[in-house]
Amino acid sequence: MSATESVDAVPLCVDLDGTLIYSDLLHESLAKLLGDRPQRILRVPGWWRAGRAMLKHQVAQEVDLDMTRLPYRTDFLDWLREQKAAGRSLWLTTASCEKYAQAVADHLGLFDKVIASDAHHNRRGVTKIAAIREQAANGFDYAGDSDADVPIVQVCRRMVLVAPSARLAAAAHEAGRVERVFGNTSDDTPENTSRRGRGALLKLLRPHQWTKNLLVFVPLVAGHKLGELGLVFFAFLGFLAFCAAASAIYIVNDLVDIESDRVHQTKRKRPLAAGLVRIPVAMATAGVLLLAAGVLALMAGGAAFLGWVGIYLGLTTAYSFGLKRRVLVDVLLLAWLYTHRVMGGGVVVGIVLSHWLIAFSSFMFLSLAFVKRYAELSRTQEGEINHRRGYRLCDLPLIGSVGPSCGLAATLVLALYIQSDMSATLYHRPHMLWLMLPLVLFWILRVWLLAFRRELDEDPITFAIHDRMSYVCLVAAVGVMLLAS
Repeated sequence: MSATESVDAVPLCVDLDGTLIYSDLLHESLAKLLGDRPQRILRVPGWWRAGRAMLKHQVAQEVDLDMTRLPYRTDFLDWLREQKAAGRSLWLTTASCEKYAQAVADHLGLFDKVIASDAHHNRRGVTKIAAIREQAANGFDYAGDSDADVPIVQVCRRMVLVAPSARLAAAAHEAGRVERVFGNTSDDTPENTSRRGRGALLKLLRPHQWTKNLLVFVPLVAGHKLGELGLVFFAFLGFLAFCAAASAIYIVNDLVDIESDRVHQTKRKRPLAAGLVRIPVAMATAGVLLLAAGVLALMAGGAAFLGWVGIYLGLTTAYSFGLKRRVLVDVLLLAWLYTHRVMGGGVVVGIVLSHWLIAFSSFMFLSLAFVKRYAELSRTQEGEINHRRGYRLCDLPLIGSVGPSCGLAATLVLALYIQSDMSATLYHRPHMLWLMLPLVLFWILRVWLLAFRRELDEDPITFAIHDRMSYVCLVAAVGVMLLAS
């Protein structure tokens, strides 16, 4: 029915999860509970045993959701507004908890009635039908998306399909009750839909961040062992193990940060925040990645390297669930996680790292961690506390002072190493290494200069991947090492 047609007394009952929004509020609330009060997650199995209705009710008592930032289906929502303007009665009928459903209705201001789950009734499928028919004496129309809505096809007057499952679409068309279809445009073929889904899932893994794990090859480079293909192979397995572990943690981090990502200028486009990947799919993917990380770690370096990857997972999990909100602790941990990869590479190939390399890495990565925070904080509004990190705008001068100093300290460590006897044991012409100093100084000072100008992405690694000058510096540094060798 269009907005210009006459309107009768039959309400349009609109489903919420997967229909009005891309995501599912039970999954959203569980993810927020995991991030805000992880110790309470242990009570979920008990609530589940009491029934799905009780589970939804108890989780809703634990956490509040920001209904203004949910991933609404804008095309469908705009159509509902047209229907409301034409006088059509709209009801929100959902299996989500009544607390959340009412909050959504209050935010949108479109619905005349809300039918939702309470502590004792899970309004899904036939239970939802009974609740609707009890209050809709003249029948009802229905808007849904999933297989759970198939029983409704036989009892409603007309169906509005919103990105429907194949089973629901077939049932509705066979019954001849389809009023309108959303989400099935000319390019929404199964192949295109599947391709977009795979693209969103790949984006969730953040493959561009895998470049950080190339640090496992640093011990091979520093120890002049790149020519030993066996060691290179095991280092490559270690690289893959860190990639799988890192992607799993990125997924967990995105799960607990869904709401805060949605208020961020760029992070709101992440697959979970935008509702492009369902939360259960993301959790299953994280589980598979963790298993893969363990297998690869054992293949690369046995139990020793498996323990090293386990420590990495423990530290990154602690970061995701609280330490990232601890001022200064967060940057120290970020810097260590970079150095941890370097040391992990040494474990894989059996090379003991020198104190020079560890000191240089620590100072360099601490500078990069500070520049990441500086770039993020510089986008914070005056007087506002950064809701994700705990920093304030007045902290910028301190970060902008300590960060470059750490980069200069890394350069000093490099200079002392060139002067030491150790450099003479590894290089035939160690004096050529002095050419490395201006390259390192130029790169780190340029990064900070761009940060001060607010021209730097929040992640310096992402910046380096797309920065031509960074590649020039890298090639020049490799050339200097070859000359020195």
